[in-house]
Amino acid sequence: MKRPGIPLEAIEAVYRTRAADFFRFALAKTGDPERARDAVQEGFARAIRGRATFQGTGPLEAWVARCVLNAASDLNRVFSRLESEPEHATADSMTASGDSGSVVREAVRQLPQRQRDALFLRHYLDLDYRAIAEALDVEVGTISASLHAARNSLMDALQEVRR
Repeated sequence: MKRPGIPLEAIEAVYRTRAADFFRFALAKTGDPERARDAVQEGFARAIRGRATFQGTGPLEAWVARCVLNAASDLNRVFSRLESEPEHATADSMTASGDSGSVVREAVRQLPQRQRDALFLRHYLDLDYRAIAEALDVEVGTISASLHAARNSLMDALQEVRR
């Protein structure tokens, strides 16, 4: 017999209360407001379609975050192929302005993928380490080490800018 999974209402409640946070998370992941909106929409749609597979071993928000993260990653892959064509702007040309925001964005962009994702989940969704580990399908200790390394890398990169 198949378990019913998470009720649709629970996913809707996460959307109603945290949609703006998920948008900011997706925006940080994609770098584009339209792509971020699409990632949130697709991520929640995936959560709804796959709600019967929710195991309940971790927080629902972490499971939905994984859905949004995967949707954003899929969209980034599609657009990176398009942006690699010569007529499209690259991330390097967009951060060439040298303002402090672009310096920080570039420093974050240089982080390894797991560190970036953990940082975004912590900062934009305020997930605890256990929920981040659940969203990224890794151990809690890995998240602790990833966030520590990300913070150190960012501090080093931003210290270099000040010099």
